[in-house]
Amino acid sequence: MPDAPQPIRTLASREVYANRWMRVREDEIEFPDGTAGRYGVVDKADFAIVIPWDGERFHLVTQYRYPVGERCLEFPQGGSEGEADPAEVARRELEEETGLRAGRLRRLGRLHHAAGFCSQSFHAFVAEDLGAGEQRLEPSEQGLEVVALTREELHRAILGGELRDGPSVAAYGLLRLGK
Repeated sequence: MPDAPQPIRTLASREVYANRWMRVREDEIEFPDGTAGRYGVVDKADFAIVIPWDGERFHLVTQYRYPVGERCLEFPQGGSEGEADPAEVARRELEEETGLRAGRLRRLGRLHHAAGFCSQSFHAFVAEDLGAGEQRLEPSEQGLEVVALTREELHRAILGGELRDGPSVAAYGLLRLGK
């Protein structure tokens, strides 16, 4: 689908908050009919998500996610503070979080995380031919546990609401569609 002309014009932009992981800005905008408006945008670097598959089970992680106040089941994922190759980020996150290494890593696609307010996208991969590596958790990943689920168990976790992580479900959707 070709890019259409930009329907919203940016008149001014100011940074509201920034740290090393994200930037929040507020933009004064103008719609095509001349109506003025304001848009809040979160700018974050892209991240990678990886679906580890050993031929029988998918390897996920469960960890406490502070923003939602609960433990979440999800596929290994993470970002890089600088520009990095998404495949390298996926390989690193896989090993750091699960202790597994990918003999083969296949790209599934790139999706927007939350296009209504955030510039961040994620790159999805499937990891196969898994081998042993070394788990190296960061301080923010304290309590992270690895969970192995069959395809049927994974489907039940998604349909039953146990796996609610949007990028995990979207990446799995790409895999199921044969991407």
